[in-house]
Amino acid sequence: MFYYLNGTLVYRDQTTAVLDCGGVGYRLTVSTNTSEALSKRMGAQTKLMTHLQVREDGVELFGFISGEELEAFRLLTGVSGVGPKAAMSILSILTPDRFRLAVCTEDTRALAKAPNVGAKTAARIVLELKDKVANDIMNGTATAGAADAAAPAPSAVSGKLGDAVEALIALGYDRSTALNALRGIDHEKLSVNDIIAQALKKFL
Repeated sequence: MFYYLNGTLVYRDQTTAVLDCGGVGYRLTVSTNTSEALSKRMGAQTKLMTHLQVREDGVELFGFISGEELEAFRLLTGVSGVGPKAAMSILSILTPDRFRLAVCTEDTRALAKAPNVGAKTAARIVLELKDKVANDIMNGTATAGAADAAAPAPSAVSGKLGDAVEALIALGYDRSTALNALRGIDHEKLSVNDIIAQALKKFL
């Protein structure tokens, strides 16, 4: 029903934002990340992507600072047993880029840190979304930011990949650059050290 709302931000707290659109105040449930992004926009024209949740016990409008966050929310709520509250909880501690990275690298600990999300739910999220997220990245259809758009193909998703990424970051490269350097490397047949060595050759 609503794709986005564009109006004056008249109220915000950690979980709520209110936009005045033509004299009508729309209350939106937002993540902590979105709320923080709105902290300097009180009284200013603000655009939020939206998702309308209709249930038997009521209607709730969710607001997102970007299309990437909205897409991550929809991916999460598409997982069995994951409702809007748990999805917003995850997006309050992880940006869309970090959420996709956590799924691709099977980092259930990062997901389980969110309130209302236990270890079993985190494992189910990874199980149900890993191939979807990886395929979107490979096909260039993921709406995540630069870091994930540069991520390796599904065949590159493994524990070794995560170790190589962290090693490159420790060497001073940002996450987007590290992921881009790992793209195309046939890591399944290589050790972590060999993967890192091949990635570093791309910087020479």
